[in-house]
Amino acid sequence: MRLLLVNPNMTQAMTDSMAAIARQLAGTRADIVPLTATRGFPYIASRAEAQIAGGVALEMIAENLEGIDAVVIAAFGDPGLIAAREIFDVPVVGMAEASVLSAAMLGERFSIVTFSPVMRRWYSDCVAATGLGQRFTGVRTPQRHAPDVLHARTAQRAALIELSRAAALEDGADVVILGGAPLAGLAPEIADEVPAVVIDPIATATAQALALASLRIAGPSRASRPIGKSSVGLSPALSRIIAAESPLPG
Repeated sequence: MRLLLVNPNMTQAMTDSMAAIARQLAGTRADIVPLTATRGFPYIASRAEAQIAGGVALEMIAENLEGIDAVVIAAFGDPGLIAAREIFDVPVVGMAEASVLSAAMLGERFSIVTFSPVMRRWYSDCVAATGLGQRFTGVRTPQRHAPDVLHARTAQRAALIELSRAAALEDGADVVILGGAPLAGLAPEIADEVPAVVIDPIATATAQALALASLRIAGPSRASRPIGKSSVGLSPALSRIIAAESPLPG
């Protein structure tokens, strides 16, 4: 089995960290094939940036799909996730959706803790899209944006622990999701200091991708595929996929 791990952020260190976690979790069950965006943003921190990165993610998947059994979009806001499911014939999993769905299976109520207040509305939108908003206690963040996002895991460690504890003790969260690629790997390190289940989104996304790939289901219903059409300016691989005709149902 082969899982394509697509990081639509341009930061290779993020990809390396997430790929290491995915490989540890997958073990001998799957090969992890990591990719890092070559254009876009060093890190994605808004809905506008996610829209742009979503198109980049679609091209990355299209160009590297051969021999792949499932795809993980390795950015917490899931850029391009719904669109990818419309056009690709393999399961596609997003970190935010996977962590929320996993949290709902691990406890009654859940929270997201992340490193910057600029993510609050966007991450809340991600939860709303899953239909599980009534079980969501909210997003907790530091008051100010992290000056060095790429090192937030270490630089803000103490603050993230306190925010996670507050999510559990004050907000009533049974599960705390550590949102954002820069926090990959932190969950198991602080789990003993938080009175709730703490989960790592890249781990949950990898686990769900493995499960879906093992079901051997060939992607979404072809009846849901958009009508094939020509395009201008896209990568050749993505252009070919978008131009493909959807088979008629029945």
